[in-house]
Amino acid sequence: MTQSRCAEALEIWQAGIRAVGGEESVAAALCDRSAPRPDLILAVGKAAVPMARAALARFPGTPALAVTKHGHADRAPWGLEVIEAGHPVPDGGSLRGGRRLLDLVSAAGPEARLLLLVSGGASALAEVPPPGWDLERLAQENRRLLASGLDIHAMNARRREISGIKGGRLLAAFGGAEATVMAISDVSGDDLNAIGSGIGAPPPAPGFACTTHIVASNAIARRAAAAEARRRGHTVHTDEEALYGDVAEVSDRLGKALSRAAPGVHLWGGEPTVVLPDTPGRGGRNQALALSLARHLAGRADATVLVAGTDGTDGPTSAAGGCVDGQSWDEAPALRALAAADSGTYLAGRDLLVETGPTGTNVMDLAVAIIG
Repeated sequence: MTQSRCAEALEIWQAGIRAVGGEESVAAALCDRSAPRPDLILAVGKAAVPMARAALARFPGTPALAVTKHGHADRAPWGLEVIEAGHPVPDGGSLRGGRRLLDLVSAAGPEARLLLLVSGGASALAEVPPPGWDLERLAQENRRLLASGLDIHAMNARRREISGIKGGRLLAAFGGAEATVMAISDVSGDDLNAIGSGIGAPPPAPGFACTTHIVASNAIARRAAAAEARRRGHTVHTDEEALYGDVAEVSDRLGKALSRAAPGVHLWGGEPTVVLPDTPGRGGRNQALALSLARHLAGRADATVLVAGTDGTDGPTSAAGGCVDGQSWDEAPALRALAAADSGTYLAGRDLLVETGPTGTNVMDLAVAIIG
């Protein structure tokens, strides 16, 4: 393993992350727009706390709530109410967060102004189940969706069907005068109806003024990563949002591209899918993709690929992804790990995991390949 190459790939990846940080993105958006002072700030998603931090810095003293993932509440500012919840499978905190969001929105007076900050992960982190659904059934359905291989749009369409606050239902309970929604996109097409299963989407005919803004996306992260690669003297040959489809199919496609890739840096963004066995091992889609790509790099001395989730986590693990090169593939154990959805165990045993901790954002996944 060429650790220096992985370190450089990680620095290029981190430049992309810095460009889409929750705090930085919201702060810039608030400076660029003459947003009125809100009476209430609500933030939900993996980047909820840094997004709320920027809003409270601009509007100190405003009542504010953040619903975020367990372990993602570091540096919560004074005055911010925080509820931590489960991801990618909802837990009791998710129901508390969803109910608290709905109660606050419903209690807003007729002149109230709301600032709603949304980031990826909100689908699991906040929920109000419809009649006939309890936490156990909700968690079971989410596990089924996560193991199904469906893309995020299909999964979130189903989540909207079984939610009391998704798909515009949260804002449908708002009786105030004005709502401003700022979202960090973790879906292709930056569709507000898909981000967090539409928890920040306005209802079809809102009875209030509503403006929506996408403040960070995968394209912005890739653009910043490309700039960092060029600053380091690399030529950037590929900059595509192409990590869509099953992990095995994406690996074959990228592997073929890497076999003929020109020297320099190649960047891909997106979010692949994976079908899980009944009892999956350790890992997530990024770890699986990194290990799958190692097969295509086997024996090469000129290629290093890092694949990681921009939120700093990959599936139900604390790792963001993996970094592999031509020495990373060991045929028999690697094939067993992929078949068992246990890529994390394989990568951890060879010091190939990428571990960053929570990043304060979530714009899908980002892959960085250095060739030559």
